[in-house]
Formats: sequence, structure tokens, C-alpha cells
Amino acid sequence: MPESITLAFTGASGMPFGLRLLEQLLAAQTRVVLLYSPAAQIVARQECDVILPTQPREATRQLSERFGAHEGQLTVYGREDWMAPVASGSNPGDAMAVCPCSMGTLGAIAHGLADNLVERAADVMMKERRPLVLVPRETPLSTIHLENMLALSRAGVVILPPAPGFYGRPQRIGDLVDFVVARVLDQLGVAHTLGPRWGAPDGDLTGVQSV
Repeated sequence: MPESITLAFTGASGMPFGLRLLEQLLAAQTRVVLLYSPAAQIVARQECDVILPTQPREATRQLSERFGAHEGQLTVYGREDWMAPVASGSNPGDAMAVCPCSMGTLGAIAHGLADNLVERAADVMMKERRPLVLVPRETPLSTIHLENMLALSRAGVVILPPAPGFYGRPQRIGDLVDFVVARVLDQLGVAHTLGPRWGAPDGDLTGVQSV
């Protein structure tokens, strides 16, 4: 299981996925570097009534308290903090997820722009051949969106749209969120108990394994 995950929130709708993913990564005792854009701050407040502080130190403190992270487990960096470890291939995380991922961020990553720390951290993942998972939330998709996704997929990036399955008969919105978050955790190689796998006995979580 990876020891360190870089997680980024951007300005697409879907912040419940990102916050639940953060919670699960911390519960799995993974060290998390968290990055987020100003647009993500707006979305978090709009969709979840969550205020993501602008100051990284305060954000680290508040989110650590909210999700019960132990000291040093969670670190938040500013979007323009080029001295952050994840800005360099000499000290990247073991894997990275952008959840939710806006089409603007996805396009920038696809074309190597790296104009901020979110895009640079993703660029590092790609050049270092480490797992990168993007959770794009947009509909319908334009031809440009699809071409950018195809370019990223060909480069080894996992494109994981938040498309929940219904074969588990979800009863609440949280079940739909967990379905998607479970798929992201699978791709990151992080063990979880968010639900049974297809073909497993009803309620059996033993089939949930890390990669």
C-alpha cells in the first residue's frame, strides 16, 4: 500500500467525492499532501458547507481535526508553493488523485502546462511514471474534453469519471459517493471496506484488497 498520496481538489462539481476520499486515505493511515484551487474553495462551500482555509497552515490544522489525522499525517500546500516536495521528481508522492478534476485542470495536465502546484504535481507523476488518477466531472463532454482524456489515457493516466453503479442497490447519496471513492482507492492501491465486490457473498468485504 502506498505510504504517501497527493490529493488535489479543483473547481469541478463533486466535492463530496474529494472530501470522502480524503477521509478514507487518512483512515487508511496514508500520509496525504493536499492541494486545492481557489475554485475548489468555492465549490466546497457551495456543495458541502465546508470552508477550505486559504492559509495552508490553518487548513492543515482544521482538516486534521475534522478527519482525525495524527500529527504530520496531513499537509496542505498553497497552489503557488513551488518549494513543496511534490513540485519535484526528487520527492514525489507514491500516487496522486485529482478529485474532482475540472476540465481546465485536465486540459492543462494533458498539455504539460504546469502553471500551478496542482498541475505541476500531476506533471511530476506522469514523468516519473507513478499512478495518477483523474476524476473528471462534466457533462456532456465536448470533443476537446474527450481528446484530452484520450491523450492522458495513452500516457498512462487513469481517467475515472464519477459514474456510480446501481447493482448494489444504493439507499442514500453517501452510497453513491462511496462507490466512486472505492474505485479511486482501488486505483491508488489503498485498502478499504466501502462495499462488497461483484460476485462476493452479500455483505462480505473480504474481497476488498489493496493493489
